[in-house]
Amino acid sequence: MAIGIRAEGLRKVYTSPPPSAARGRGFALALRPRSKERFEVTALDGLALEVLPGEVFGLLGPNGAGKSTTVGVLTTRIRPTAGRAWIGNHEVWTERVAVKRLIGVVPQRPNLDLALTAREILTFHGAYFGVRERRARDLLERFQLTDRADRLVLGFSGGMLQRLSIARALMHTPKVLFLDEPSAGLDPQTRLLLWDLIRRDNESGTTILLTTHNMEEADALCSRVAIVDHGKLIALGTPEELKRSIPGGYVVRLHLSGPPPAPLLESLRQLPGVTEVRTPAAGAVDLYADRGGPLIPEIARLSNEAAVEIRDVKISEPSLENLFLHHTGRSLRD
Repeated sequence: MAIGIRAEGLRKVYTSPPPSAARGRGFALALRPRSKERFEVTALDGLALEVLPGEVFGLLGPNGAGKSTTVGVLTTRIRPTAGRAWIGNHEVWTERVAVKRLIGVVPQRPNLDLALTAREILTFHGAYFGVRERRARDLLERFQLTDRADRLVLGFSGGMLQRLSIARALMHTPKVLFLDEPSAGLDPQTRLLLWDLIRRDNESGTTILLTTHNMEEADALCSRVAIVDHGKLIALGTPEELKRSIPGGYVVRLHLSGPPPAPLLESLRQLPGVTEVRTPAAGAVDLYADRGGPLIPEIARLSNEAAVEIRDVKISEPSLENLFLHHTGRSLRD
């Protein structure tokens, strides 16, 4: 089942600056004088996406980029101030009941009732949709929770809570599954198990939209990825297409003792295999090139001749992280 959204401008109002906005991350700020200070932020700005039936689609970006807001609009939780959103043939905000029957939602933080057992949580959720208890037994087995099925979830680990959250979202066999940061905070072993469960569900025909700031997760799971920042679409395509679009592929980031002089930058641009040189911050230089390590001796020689000390060097292979760095000048983790 297809998903679509055209958010021409979704705004939120706060009585104090939201933390992400205060740090200048993810939101644009506008102050309006009222009886109390009210801060209006643009959470989505001209974002237009279409997810194809049966694909795993990833929204990749840093915290505060607008990923969770996009999911909130598509799942009827957040009303857009402009634009449209639809699931299949249904307009999200004019046919909310029909949309809710078609979707399953796993929020960024588990919101399970800790006073219930795992079996009760699945059974009660299924009752809303007329689903029999047998479906709960099947999902408990599939998500490796059978041995804890009749215990209170209060004592569950983070990974178990996340698996149970996904099982609950699948109780009514939704056509579309939304996963908001599904592996955040999980250990590597649990993360790999979760990825395998997501792949299996997608193989059964479920359309999946997941948000993440984990480049490895997007690369491993998604057939297409949209990279977003400040509520805007930066890039869209398959992981391989996006990585191939980076000039040179490799990124060599230099941290220098001071601002690089113009002659040094020009000399770096002339190095064999270097396609682009940028200065994203004071004392930092990014070289986009078709190779990494072999450039270091020449870079060291040129820096020494320019009397500039290299304090740190980082070489990154072609990745979605590099794509984000290329378009924004900053890391997904900045």
